[in-house]
Amino acid sequence: METSDVIVIGAGFAGLTAARELSRSGHRTILLEAKDRIAGRTHLAEHLGRDLELGGTWVHWTQPFVWAAMGRYGIKALPGPEFTQASWTVNGQRHQGTAESLLELLDGPNRMLLAAARRYFPLPWSPLDNPDVADIDELTLSEAIDRLDLPEDQRQLLRSFWTLNFNGKLDQAAYSQALRWCAVASGDWKLMFEACASFKIDGGTRRLAEAILADSTAELRLNQVVCSIKQDDKGVLVTTVAGKQYTARQLILALPLSVLNHIDIQPPLSRGKKEAAARGQAGLGAKLWIRVQGRQERFVAFGPETAALNFVQAEYIDHDTTTLVCFGPDAGAVDLTDAAAAQRHLDAIVPGLKVLDVAGHDWVADEYARSTWPMHYTGYLTRSLAELQRPEGRIRLAGSDFANGWGGFIDGAIESGFDAAREAASALGNDARSPFQAPVVV
Repeated sequence: METSDVIVIGAGFAGLTAARELSRSGHRTILLEAKDRIAGRTHLAEHLGRDLELGGTWVHWTQPFVWAAMGRYGIKALPGPEFTQASWTVNGQRHQGTAESLLELLDGPNRMLLAAARRYFPLPWSPLDNPDVADIDELTLSEAIDRLDLPEDQRQLLRSFWTLNFNGKLDQAAYSQALRWCAVASGDWKLMFEACASFKIDGGTRRLAEAILADSTAELRLNQVVCSIKQDDKGVLVTTVAGKQYTARQLILALPLSVLNHIDIQPPLSRGKKEAAARGQAGLGAKLWIRVQGRQERFVAFGPETAALNFVQAEYIDHDTTTLVCFGPDAGAVDLTDAAAAQRHLDAIVPGLKVLDVAGHDWVADEYARSTWPMHYTGYLTRSLAELQRPEGRIRLAGSDFANGWGGFIDGAIESGFDAAREAASALGNDARSPFQAPVVV
């Protein structure tokens, strides 16, 4: 049995940040990770002849925590490509134009949809400060869009745009989440969209994750699948599937929301936390990389919101091939290993391209993720967020799911890791007057 001051479970960006902060403050910290790698729902891996981001990717200067982390380690941001062509499918008809013309079509509808962003979130990093949020938190994004009474072609395009942003279906997606995203981008939807897909980390997400880990004295343990956590008034006891046990005074559970109920925690987490975890998040879609034949123009394309792939963009253009990054709202509708199926999906949105190979990772089927980027269902802010942020005895949650600011992004994960580490350090200080005793093994 290993004993430490604090245990952090999960080596994504929230867990890495929390472990770094605690260990650099002099607290012995053990970082447990179920997988054989760090970085959570980001994963840079070699496929299709290059390093590809299979999960979270983009960062932006409006995101203070990740931008500061990159500056701390001298890591630059790489600007994304400038797109020249665009296509979109509405009412069964495919239209073509410039990338600027597509943004113009989305501009008016998004301004209308998001006009109240700063009204409801005047302090975007304090999303629960305004009680008026309760007035809209049960409103679905689908309902909010339909209330705009847009022409049908604009309505369909706007719905596909937000299906992309949520990486899921809109019928339970929270309108309040769309407003939050816009609010943290200073109320500007174009700036919000720029933050979603304009800058990457030089060297990839793995480089930043490894830099945070290297700046830490936490003891990393990979391949540690936690099956149970027990706490009492003396400490916490963590047991892995392999029977390894760890004890500590404090514990940070830096796991995706949808994973929480798959660990036996005693005493159980509160009813509110368990209900939120059972419901999960709306991000249940797919991210698929496709390599096609030929040097293509730099394009983006929107398909119908119900298409297996409703968004495609040309990400890497080589001498005789082009690599596309694609998204769809339903992971079950996309086989990430089937090039023939990818050809059919691509033909429906961008006909005329020949698929050579595909790559991806099914985050929804991944037992350590069970979702893609966290996008809230209705009621999450007013019914769940404050409860999820509330410590459960010696246990605190951390992750992008629980962030106040850029929830759904790497930035939100780092923010949450800072918050959890600060609170755990305070609790450790309060504990310092009494000698540590490991909880009794039962």
